[in-house]
Amino acid sequence: MILRKQRRAHILEGLLIALDHLDEVIRLIRNSKTVEEAREGLMTQFELTEIQARAILDMRLQKLVGLERDKIKQEYDEILKTIALLKSILESEEMRRNIIKDEMSEIREKYGDERKTRITFAEGEISIEDMIPNEEVIVTISHLGYIKRTKVDEYKIQGRGGRGSRGSKTRDLDFIEHMFIASAHNYLLLFTEKGRCHWLRVYEIPEASKTSTGRVIRNIIQIPQDDQVKAFIIIEDLTDEDYINNNFIVFATKDGLIKKTSVEAFSRPRINGINAITIRDEDQLIEAKLTNGSNEIILANRNGRAIRFPESKVRPMGRSAAGVRGMSLDKDGQDAVIGMICVDPAEEPSIMVLSDKGMGKRSALEEYRVTNRGGKGVKTMQITAKTGHLVGIKSVFDGDQLMITSKEGIMIRMSLDNIRVMGRATQGVRMITLGGEDEIADLTIVREADNSEEEE
Repeated sequence: MILRKQRRAHILEGLLIALDHLDEVIRLIRNSKTVEEAREGLMTQFELTEIQARAILDMRLQKLVGLERDKIKQEYDEILKTIALLKSILESEEMRRNIIKDEMSEIREKYGDERKTRITFAEGEISIEDMIPNEEVIVTISHLGYIKRTKVDEYKIQGRGGRGSRGSKTRDLDFIEHMFIASAHNYLLLFTEKGRCHWLRVYEIPEASKTSTGRVIRNIIQIPQDDQVKAFIIIEDLTDEDYINNNFIVFATKDGLIKKTSVEAFSRPRINGINAITIRDEDQLIEAKLTNGSNEIILANRNGRAIRFPESKVRPMGRSAAGVRGMSLDKDGQDAVIGMICVDPAEEPSIMVLSDKGMGKRSALEEYRVTNRGGKGVKTMQITAKTGHLVGIKSVFDGDQLMITSKEGIMIRMSLDNIRVMGRATQGVRMITLGGEDEIADLTIVREADNSEEEE
């Protein structure tokens, strides 16, 4: 405001100079051939600025009468007083506070009537879930316990055998251990290698880009330092009594034990988690799967064998039970169960297996004969120095997409249509080209994903 007043005072000052030398100004203007010549003459003869000279040339003839000069002089004097007042206000905090008080009092006198709106409780409950879109996301959990969620479309499709693209940045000795698809409103049941269960809503997982590290999971849920997440279950609604009473969670351990427990036993979340399965010395939980009670179970070990048996061979047990023998392992001291799938034979899935050196293949479910639990199983991949040991097993369908992650953070997403079905005793084909000492960390399935543009 003070700058505006100062600009106006500057123009009025020029007009007063012109009116005080009116005859000379008129003579100069009449003798000038152009407007520019007149402006330059005014600036030179009367020491005016260009703004003042322009104002004089734009002045109307009626301003030349005596009364108009008095009005200009009066306005000029008032503006000078206003400028002085504004400067004093800017220099005095006490004056500024008094002005604010006076203005607030004036507003209160003018508008201080009774409130016209009513403040009441909302008629319906609004939760954070109502404000979050229920979209599909990719959740990743690293070996050292970093977790994040990422939009599915950040991962583009590639051809089989490609080098993949850079995925999550991980710290030294860390790698992506779990990667899966979930909807933002789903409940995520996280199971640790020591058999504890913790709850988390998917939208509570921090969102991050494909290449970021994520957040330490221990900062979100209370997991002891000497424990880590090894398996997960995605459930849409834990309050649906019909669902939780008629579905089960099947657990598998590294030593080949298996156990089945009703979902209802995990329907009441606790901050500190609960015990899901008793883990014996030197053993650890490696997998948990959701079933309807009538599926078939397939366990696979790192030496390339798999066993298939009916789920009915495993009776439901309480949370504190340790389970029963699901698969017998080799006595070489290195063998271990690496994965478990639960399948419905009527859906006719095929079995996808992957080795730690990037070799993989699909085989028909019929090639795995049904046996009793507890046996050694049949060959599911020809294990050689080229293939390395088995690291993953999944049930898949035509149209599915695979997402493979290496321990160095390389990820590749490909269509299952590029992988032909072959015999279970073969060593398969190269799925991803790994560099140096890199190995496969995880394999996940993307179902009904849109066909994104291929990434070169």
